[in-house]
Amino acid sequence: MMTELELSNLVTIKCKQQVVRAVRFNIDGSYCLTCGADKKIKLWNPHRQLLLKTYGGHANEVLDAAGSCDSSHIVSCSADKSVILWDVATGQPVRRYRGHASTVTCVKFNEESTMAVSGSVDNTVAFWDVVSRRQEPVQVLKDAKDTITSIQVTNNEILTCSIDCHVRLYDIRVGKMISDYIGKMVTFGSITHDGQCYVLSCADSTIMLFDKDSGELLNTFSGHESRDYLLENAINEKDSLIISGSASGEILYYDLISSKCVKKLIHNLNKPVISISHHPTDSYMLSASEDEIKLWGTRLMEMEQ
Repeated sequence: MMTELELSNLVTIKCKQQVVRAVRFNIDGSYCLTCGADKKIKLWNPHRQLLLKTYGGHANEVLDAAGSCDSSHIVSCSADKSVILWDVATGQPVRRYRGHASTVTCVKFNEESTMAVSGSVDNTVAFWDVVSRRQEPVQVLKDAKDTITSIQVTNNEILTCSIDCHVRLYDIRVGKMISDYIGKMVTFGSITHDGQCYVLSCADSTIMLFDKDSGELLNTFSGHESRDYLLENAINEKDSLIISGSASGEILYYDLISSKCVKKLIHNLNKPVISISHHPTDSYMLSASEDEIKLWGTRLMEMEQ
């Protein structure tokens, strides 16, 4: 536990993308993607500060991206209303999906990376078969009454969050949906690694921890500032800490059990940290603020790399 709290800024990268809208580790944490207001996606090795490739093809800001399970493809979404599937090696778009009526805010692959799932300002969640040549969505979920802010996909469940103050959990195997009214706008949702809980960032500067099966509120975390930003949260690899960016330019680590803030990192004071991404198996963390990303970790970890 101590090493997790001895984090320092290992690397700072100026991305040259105007504003970085999202930063995402890939499946094994060796690379990351940055989504830019410059309409491009950049692939990095953050540990070595290397820019590996730039993906250009969107007609407006890129808001989210995800790497496939074998790291051969990227899926991205944009304010241009489209979702693009990219070939990582060539840098070329393989397919462009245009089913949404408005800005596409979030996108994920399913576990086998056979399907992309996207959420939009048009209140819908769309499923795209990335294996076939099919251009239309395979399915569209129309339960939300306002913008979809985030999506998480596990092997048999999909968690969607919305400005309509609801979080919805879809069980794909049996085709049922559980809708929970949270009472405040939900800007981001994540699922703990053990699959037991979901963690919701809310527009009132709180994070709420819920038991996924019972829907019971287990804990509330506060100390970060949302203001009007759609803050993200992350969970460390051991499911012991919940992490949030802040409009104050800080990154806050909360103890999952006690809900106390146990660590504050400063990315850039008074410059909002909206997007964060935690390494899947190690205590590295990425944060984005304006046009730069920072990699956080322990010096010991860097020597091992």
